[in-house]
This record gives sequence, structure tokens and C-alpha cells, in this order.
Amino acid sequence: MKRKYKKKETFLTKLMNAVITLVLSGIMIYGLQCYSASDLKFVQLSDVHFSDAGVNTTFKMTGESPKLLEDAVNQINEISDVNFVMLTGDQVNVPYEKELQAFLKYAEKIKAPWYVVFGNHDRCVGGYLTKELYFDIVAKHNENFKYKTPYYSFVPRKGYKVIVLDTIIDDKVTSNGRIYDEELVWLDKQLKESQKDVVLIFMHVPIIEPFPSSGHRLLNAGEVQGIIEKYKNPIAVFAGHYHAAKITQNENVLYVASPALVSYPNAFRVVTVRNERKKVVFNIEMRETREKNIQKLAKLLVFGSNVYMGEEKDRNGIYEIKKN
Repeated sequence: MKRKYKKKETFLTKLMNAVITLVLSGIMIYGLQCYSASDLKFVQLSDVHFSDAGVNTTFKMTGESPKLLEDAVNQINEISDVNFVMLTGDQVNVPYEKELQAFLKYAEKIKAPWYVVFGNHDRCVGGYLTKELYFDIVAKHNENFKYKTPYYSFVPRKGYKVIVLDTIIDDKVTSNGRIYDEELVWLDKQLKESQKDVVLIFMHVPIIEPFPSSGHRLLNAGEVQGIIEKYKNPIAVFAGHYHAAKITQNENVLYVASPALVSYPNAFRVVTVRNERKKVVFNIEMRETREKNIQKLAKLLVFGSNVYMGEEKDRNGIYEIKKN
């Protein structure tokens, strides 16, 4: 009977096995990391100031708003894998139902689910087009929009929470904003319930001004900022109103003020969020209108175009927020 001898492992064999084990482990860890990552892509379109028969001014290309909106909708529909589109206020230039109905003929062509934030130009103080009626009309043109109040929340996909705020003062005509006490309590509750999520907040009047303007600021910005920044999960806040591009990061909170479609640089934002195990990465892009003749005229008419265009880091950039 022949004996079976176990082949003796050489040093080279041991080394090769160790290398193979390390490589396989690396591949496995990378695979798990990719598996745990979750992408979300959305578009922020702000300050369309749509007017069916408007005229251009030194600040707003209102007369060209239908062309600018049509181009923006076409561009958005060409972008792949958009989870949702958020219109962050001043959809119309004057708060008339006929203007809103005309605007919605363009908006309802957006292929991705789309939602609206209330702007100061969207409401009529003491008039016919109340916030409630505005939302009812929008819902008739948008099967994804079922909200009855101007502040609301939803989950676009697992691991994310969208919070929409109403910053518009109800009882007087003003470009200043305020978030009332009842809504602040609701916001705090929403954030408390979402501490394991990436939170995306959308509002019209920004918390951090892209430039000083006493007639446009959020009157209780410090109070709102205090509520948001007491939570330590990744949070990004997107606003419009000032028609200017500016991005500010305060530790785990990213404040993004966005340009207007109706004013130079006549642009909107495309944001891709990557939710990884230890960090969240925001890839923020600015897409300008393809109506270049309108954009050139808008630049000529506006005073201080650089203020509205912002620096390169305010237009396009990659921002990381570490998870605690």
C-alpha cells in the first residue's frame, strides 16, 4: 500500500495565497461599499417668473420667460435618471390664475416627478389666488403632487428625506420671508425623525444670504438655522429668491443659493448625491440656458452680473459631508 504524502507549502506558495486573499478581501470590501452607496439625482429650477405677455426689465427677462422655461424643460428631459425636479418659488411673475395655468402647460411636460415651493410672487395677499387654491390647481396638472399645505415632506428613495418649507409672509406684500412658529415645530419634528437620513431642505427665501439685502432676507433666519444645525446628519438646504449662485458649508450642513432662470445667468442646478457608508458627496452643477441671445441680453441689462453668477465654486463643485 502506497503512502500519500502531503505536498509541503513553499514560502512562495504561502506568499501567493496571502496576496490572493488580500486581493479578494479588497474586492469584497469595495463591492460592499458600492452596494451600500445610494445615488440620488435631482434638478432645482428656481425663479422662473413666468409671464404669458411680460416685458423685459433691467433685472428680469420676463418677456422671454416662456422661451427660457421651454428650453429648461427640454434640457431637464434630456438628463438621465432624474429622481425628481423641485421648483423653488416664484413660478409666476404675478399671482393670477391665468398665469399659473399658462406656466403649468410647460411644467407638466417635465418627465420626472416634480414639486413646487411657494414664492413671494406666487401668492396674492387678500386676493383670489390663495396658497390653498394655488396648490389645488398644481395638483390637477401633476399626478405626483397631492399636498394641501405649503410645507410638506416626502421620501424620494430609501436613506433620503425631502423637506419643503414655506417662507412666505401671509398678511402683507413683502419680499422678506418668515417661517411661522407652527411650521418651526413641524420642521424640528421632521429633522428629529430623520437623523439617519440624508436630509434635503427646499425653500424660497434662503437662510444664508448670497449677498446682503434687508428687503429680501428671512427675518428669523437665525432661529431656523439653529434648529437645523443642532442635528448632525448630512443636511443640504436649497433656496432661490436672490437670483444668485452661492454655496456655503457649515460642517454637516450645506447651504445652496441658486440662480434664477429669468435673470442672468439664466440657469438651473443639477445635483447628484452619493450616500456612502462614511460620507455623503454632493456633485453640484449649473446648467445655463441654451437661449444664448437671451442670456447675452440679460447680462447687458443687469447691474453687477458677477454677483449673480458667483464664483466657480458657487456654480459647480463637489462637496463632502462626513457621517458621525
